[in-house]
Order: sequence, then structure tokens, then C-alpha cells
Amino acid sequence: SDALDPERLIQCPYNKHHQIRACRFPYHVVKCKKSYPEVAKELATCPFNARHLVPRADLCDHLTKCNDRGFIEQDIVNQSSDFQRKQMNAVSTWQAPPCDEDWEKDSLEHSEPPFIWGVTSSDSKSSSATSEEKNCLPARVRAPEFLPFAVSWK
Repeated sequence: SDALDPERLIQCPYNKHHQIRACRFPYHVVKCKKSYPEVAKELATCPFNARHLVPRADLCDHLTKCNDRGFIEQDIVNQSSDFQRKQMNAVSTWQAPPCDEDWEKDSLEHSEPPFIWGVTSSDSKSSSATSEEKNCLPARVRAPEFLPFAVSWK
């Protein structure tokens, strides 16, 4: 009979007396696996075709002879050759945009004094400022004496 015929009969791997139509086989296998858990422990599923349930001891032998292995291997070969063909035919049209940045010019235009916490730029120029002005805080507010976290590198 034709291997692709959905009406052909297939023997159940869990109970040899069960003959199932090919179109119903996946559903039957799930049901029978629950009914025969001790047999299910002894069977392994073929990675090339989930309908192939073979004894664990025979799995290696089955893998070398499995008819569906050829289909999977051919698919892998076709996919890799398609990928290589696309890589060879792919020509990048990307171009880097023109760069109008001039970092040296920008650094000369924006030459400001470095930022120092708690000191304004006017404080760094005049040394006669009071401590309140140096801290940049109102008279009744003071800066913390320690940070709320420990520094691990010290």
C-alpha cells in the first residue's frame, strides 16, 4: 500500500493488537501512551519522525536506517546552500553618512571651567566668598558629612 495513504493501517507500538488508520495514528499514540506507561518507558521517539517509536536499545540502529533521515539531511543541505547563495548575491548598498562633526572646534567654542560639586563658576573665580556661598546652599541647610553608601574600593 501507499506510504502516504491516510487510510492504511499501522500497528500501535504500545499494543500489538491495535491497528490504527494512518490519519488517526498521532492521536491514538498519545492516548495509548497514557494507558501503557510501563511500555512507554521502554520506547524512544525517533528525532526524524515522531511516529517512529522504537525500543530504546534499538534506537541507534533505527537512526542509521531511518528513511526520514534523508529528508531532514537534504533539508539541511538545501537551507545551507540557499543561505550561501544569498550571502554571495547580497551586495551591501549601505554608505556611511557624511561626518560634519569637528570635535576640536567644538571644544574650543565651549571652553567652560570643569564642574565641581557644590562650587559655582563665580566661586572659583573669586576666593573671597563665604562658606555658605561656596556650598551653594541656603544658610539653614548644610551638606551631609558622609555618603549613604560605603565605597568598596577604599
